[in-house]
Amino acid sequence: MNPLWLVPATIAIDQLTKLVVRHTMMRGLPVEVLGDFFRLTYIHNPGAAFGLNLGSPLLHTVVSVVALGVLVHLYRTMEPGERLLRFGLSLVLGGAVGNIIDRVYLHEVVDFFDFGFGSLRWPIFNFADIFVTTGVFLLFWGYSRSEAAETDGKTADVSARE
Repeated sequence: MNPLWLVPATIAIDQLTKLVVRHTMMRGLPVEVLGDFFRLTYIHNPGAAFGLNLGSPLLHTVVSVVALGVLVHLYRTMEPGERLLRFGLSLVLGGAVGNIIDRVYLHEVVDFFDFGFGSLRWPIFNFADIFVTTGVFLLFWGYSRSEAAETDGKTADVSARE
């Protein structure tokens, strides 16, 4: 089964949750879910992932769109049998589009998942970030498995010749 269905699904989940957050929460006011450890805190992030700042919002949008083009090219050049890689890349594509939508319409990205203890907190993030991170992990795992299989195949070829 072609995992491209994940792209619109991840975009829908991301944008729906951001819409709910924008219309039901006050910006900057944390709502405890699991005490201080897990809170929902609605913020707008003008920077990149984890609050990194590359410059203007326009630069962030341009970089995001160029990266999206590279991802689409990677997907189109993958072998049909590379299911794990296609699955991971579909998650990355959907998450990237979700955040690009925010950048185009709001000039910032809506974030709301807030984990940590007291003042030691992970940067606030959203579903798109979860999808991108999970997809990158799957890509890393899939590529490392395929490289290991190629290395094992070369070792087997050398052993067979000896």
